[in-house]
Amino acid sequence: MGDGSLLPFAAPQSSPAHQPSLLQGFPLRGKDAAGPPLAASNPVARVLIESSLPHLDRPFDYSVPAELDRTALPGVRVKVRFSGQELSGYVLERMESSEAGHALTPLLKVVSAVPVLTPALLELASSVAARYAGTLSDVLRTAIPPRVARLEKQFLSGESLLDGNSPLDSPAGQTETASYAQAAWASYTNGAPYLQHLAGGGSPRAVLTAAQGFGPAAWPGLVASAVAAVRSSGRGAVVVVPDYRDLDRMEAALRAVLPPGEIARLTADDGQTPRYRSYLRLLSGAATVAVGTRSAAYAPVRDLGLVVCWDDGDDLHIDQRAPYAHTREILLLRSEQESAACLMAAHSRSTELQRLVEGGWAVPVEAPRQVVRAMTPRVLNTADSFEQERDPLAKIARLPAAAWRAAKEGLERGPVLVQVARAGYAPSLVCEDCREPARCNNCQGPLAIAGQSALPQCRWCSTPAPEWRCRHCGGGRLRRGAAGVLRTAEELGRAFPGKPVVTSSGDQVKAAVSEARALVVATVGAEPVAAGGYAAALLLDGNSLLRRENLRAGEDTVRRWFNAAALVRPANEGGLVVVTADDTTATGALLRWDPAGYASRELALRKELELPPAVRIASVTGKRADVVHFTESLAGTIQLRTVGPAPVSLALSAQRAPGLDDDPDVRTLIFIPYAQAAVATQSMRAVKAASAAKRTSGPVQLRLDGVDVL
Repeated sequence: MGDGSLLPFAAPQSSPAHQPSLLQGFPLRGKDAAGPPLAASNPVARVLIESSLPHLDRPFDYSVPAELDRTALPGVRVKVRFSGQELSGYVLERMESSEAGHALTPLLKVVSAVPVLTPALLELASSVAARYAGTLSDVLRTAIPPRVARLEKQFLSGESLLDGNSPLDSPAGQTETASYAQAAWASYTNGAPYLQHLAGGGSPRAVLTAAQGFGPAAWPGLVASAVAAVRSSGRGAVVVVPDYRDLDRMEAALRAVLPPGEIARLTADDGQTPRYRSYLRLLSGAATVAVGTRSAAYAPVRDLGLVVCWDDGDDLHIDQRAPYAHTREILLLRSEQESAACLMAAHSRSTELQRLVEGGWAVPVEAPRQVVRAMTPRVLNTADSFEQERDPLAKIARLPAAAWRAAKEGLERGPVLVQVARAGYAPSLVCEDCREPARCNNCQGPLAIAGQSALPQCRWCSTPAPEWRCRHCGGGRLRRGAAGVLRTAEELGRAFPGKPVVTSSGDQVKAAVSEARALVVATVGAEPVAAGGYAAALLLDGNSLLRRENLRAGEDTVRRWFNAAALVRPANEGGLVVVTADDTTATGALLRWDPAGYASRELALRKELELPPAVRIASVTGKRADVVHFTESLAGTIQLRTVGPAPVSLALSAQRAPGLDDDPDVRTLIFIPYAQAAVATQSMRAVKAASAAKRTSGPVQLRLDGVDVL
């Protein structure tokens, strides 16, 4: 790899936790200069304090009382006195002496004798903090679950931590499915050699483009086969998926090929106790495979041999708390640091993964054309010239004749999936006279209707607007600007009387549906899985998805289309997908079933325009004076291309009512070439720390590689 130029990140320079010049402790002992007797050996503990303040993002030295000598080991949780407060922290290491040059404050107590912070996790968390210009404490807050004292007592006493409610046997009928999935790898180019390399103890890196999303050849079986191969070489694995629906499918597939006791499920949705139990089982080596959502990327798996990320383009892989790390990047860093194999899998391909493939860092694992034709449905676009001649209104109708026929014929064979862009009933309203979007008079949020007879109300503040008047023309009549999933289900129920209609959206997302003949109406990303596949799928509102004001609108739309289309039966079984969108390159990629070709074209355009992922991007958001101060301070250390500052929301700034905040938040974008990424992120961390310590300006939000800023 050399300088890491093929990775979507530059190799981070030493973080503050690894710089000796910053490791001098400052807390003084207090009035009692003598203090308690100290440990006979290594009486100094280097402690990382749990604080999100940038200027405290470095270790501090504390003395170790003799009574804590046997428990204050590296990796344990402790309590310390800092600036008159009692704070939590982690012991990073024990030393013979300190370079502080003065008496040290003793540790207050050891909260837990369990070393939850391993050296490998510390190294990974330090790299993630350096990459995203964040604090190490913020990363560890996500990586290490909150403690449960009862489980720690069992762990220290050597008791088994297996949950008595967990099944100990593989699901019935799954063994044959697992064998089929392992054989399915052979139908993919580079598939069989990849598994052989894993089983032989190697660390290959691959990008898998899965062709089918249901049945024995679906992606959970493929991933489970890769995990089984790496387990046969005596190594562990980490598998990260976006949400609980994918997690349930992935866990079931792993149980079909591995003893259930080897699998640890890590997700915050299960609650603190199950999550911490799984963490301790991995820490002890009782479990060797971690499967879960975002935080599972940090799982303390021993002798790690494989990291897997499913559907890296899903926004759920991005942590919504500082430093806003992406699962994909965490696993790539971990793969490099622990010399583990890497498998990035999805039905489509993100531009970030395409960059890895084109740079030679990872090999593509994809189905050849004859296999694609055998495993995928036929795709029809209602906006092409042939369909336009048959149905002149197809381009403007929400449910063209071809889509209606596909639904009618599909319902004779099984369930039919209908994908819509928006949740709710009428999620956007416009003025009947001038077609301007209807806004709330209280907060300028968009108005919506929750049902057929419901009053319009604001989607932001929920304020009803029974007597709304348009600010542009004075009109008082409203009309729907878009139909949501509930309105679509209502219309389809009338179009197909007697057929059941199932909805999946919002907080009522369904993981699976039966094979009964029904219409399944779902928002993008909430499509349930039918065990035998859907007979047909209608992808509505395609233009609404493609026309979003976002750099990744096309890429994300293609990803959502492929995820839905992969749930439909193959063409030789009558499977049909109808997409209602203009004849664009994104639509052409779906018609040809060519996600790699679309990703390659998109990446080439990004390189030409010097946009992510061809470069890295940082967004600085806050009050104008604070943003200007940050960017000017950064410019004194490194020269980078910047854009801004500009208001975060131009629309709301223009419609801001008198009396509201006259100093709205602004944003500056900083474009960073990969060759300068390590120096740039280090400089950003230094500027944040200096500003916080000296209080020369207010706080700003710093995000790197945010997908929603362009």
